Amino acid sequence: MPPFLPGASGALTAARRAAWRGALCAVLVVLAIQAWRHGFDLGTGLAGLVALLAGGLAAAPRRGEPVPRSDAAPGRGRHGLAEALLANIPDPVILIDRRSLVIESNAAARALLPSLRPRHPLSFALRDPDVLDGIETVLRTGEPLKTVYSPRVPTERTFEVQIGAMQGGEAGRAGPNLVLFLRDLTSAQRLETMRVDFVANASHELRTPLASLLGFIETLQGPARDDAKARERFLGIMRVQALRMTRLIDDLLSLSRIELRAHVPPTEVVDVGPLARQIADALGVIARERGVAITLDATSGPHRVLGDRDEILRVIENLVENAVKYGGDGGRVELRLETLPAEDGRPPQVEIAVRDEGPGIAPEHLPRLTERFYRVDAVSSRQQGGTGLGLAIVKHILNRHRGRLVIESTPGEGATFRALIPALTPAHGDAKTTADQGQATSRRPV
Repeated sequence: MPPFLPGASGALTAARRAAWRGALCAVLVVLAIQAWRHGFDLGTGLAGLVALLAGGLAAAPRRGEPVPRSDAAPGRGRHGLAEALLANIPDPVILIDRRSLVIESNAAARALLPSLRPRHPLSFALRDPDVLDGIETVLRTGEPLKTVYSPRVPTERTFEVQIGAMQGGEAGRAGPNLVLFLRDLTSAQRLETMRVDFVANASHELRTPLASLLGFIETLQGPARDDAKARERFLGIMRVQALRMTRLIDDLLSLSRIELRAHVPPTEVVDVGPLARQIADALGVIARERGVAITLDATSGPHRVLGDRDEILRVIENLVENAVKYGGDGGRVELRLETLPAEDGRPPQVEIAVRDEGPGIAPEHLPRLTERFYRVDAVSSRQQGGTGLGLAIVKHILNRHRGRLVIESTPGEGATFRALIPALTPAHGDAKTTADQGQATSRRPV
C-alpha cells in the first residue's frame, strides 16, 4: 500500500467537504428543474435527500484510504459532479454568482450563446433587459422567477427562462448563486400559431359556402317555393357550393395523411415519365375548354425516383391544374420533365417543371405561396374552385420525398414551378418497380 501523505487527515476532511458540496450542488440543480417542470412535493424532496446522501457518501474518501497528491485547482472536485450533470441536460443551463459572473454552463448554453465565458459577466453574452432585471429581482427577494428570452439573430426563437436562487455559494462570498434554466418554446409556439391560423382559416372557408346553402334553402322554402326557374338556378349554385366544401374536406384529409407519414421515406421505384403523360392527357380536355393548350416536353430515358406513385401524381396534377386556372391567360402551359445531373453537392434530381404565360406573381407573394389557405387573389381563387391548399399539399409531399419546390416568377412574364426529387441511383438498385406502374398510361401525344 502506498504510504500516507503528511497532512492526510486535513486533506481527507477537505475532500469529504468538497464531495458533499458537489453532491449538494448537483442535487439542487436537479430539484430546481424537477420542481419547475412538475411541481415540488414530499416525494421529490425525499428523493433529493437520498440522492444527496448517496452522492456524498459515494464520492467522499473512506477513512484509512490514502489521499493522493493532486495538482488540480482548488474547487475543481467540488464542481465535478455538477459539471457532469450539466453536460447531460439537453436544455441550456447557466450557473452564475451574485455578481452575475458565469460559474458554469453546459454545452447547450454555449451553443445558444457562443460568447459565454466562465468568470465573465453574463451580460456580455445575454443582453436581454428582462432576463437581467429578473436576476436582480431573484437576488433581492430570493424567490424563483420566470421570464421570456426572445433572440432574433440568427433566427427568431423564444425561450422561457427560469431563474432560481441556489444556496451554498463559494466561500467568502455572501449571497446565493443563481441557476438559469432556458426551455425552448419556439416549436411549441409555431405549432400553436399554425393550429390557431388553421382553425380560423378552415372555419372561414367552410362558413361562406354554408351561409350560401342556408340562404338558398330558406329562399326555396319561402318566396321561391313555387318558382321553378329560380329553383333550378338556386339548386345549381347550391351544388357548386357543396362541391367546394367537398373539395376542401378532401384536401384537408389528404394533407393530414401526408403529414402523418412525413417521417417515413417512400421506398417504391416510380418512373415519373408515364405519370406526367397521364396528367397531361387527363387535364388536356379541361384546358382546351378554357382555351389553353398543355404541352409535354420530356427528355429520353426513364426518370426514376423512390416515391409514392399516387403522391407524385398529385404533385403533377396540382401544379398543372394551378397553371391552367391561374396562369392560362397566355393560352399555353408547358410541362417539362428531365433528370438533372449532380451538382453543388446535391445528388441527381428529377425535375418536374410547369410554366405558364399568365400575369405572373409579385415578389412579395412568392415566399408565402405554400402556406395553407394563402391566395394571391382570394376572389379569383374561389371563383376558380380553389381551396388554397394545393401548393401546401405539394410542399408536404416533396418534403416526404426529400425534395423541394422552387417558384420563379416575374410579373407580366408568367411563372415556373419546379418540383425537384432525388433521382434513383445505383445504391437503390434493390428496390422493385411496381407491376402496375404506368400500365394504364396513355401514349397519345398531347
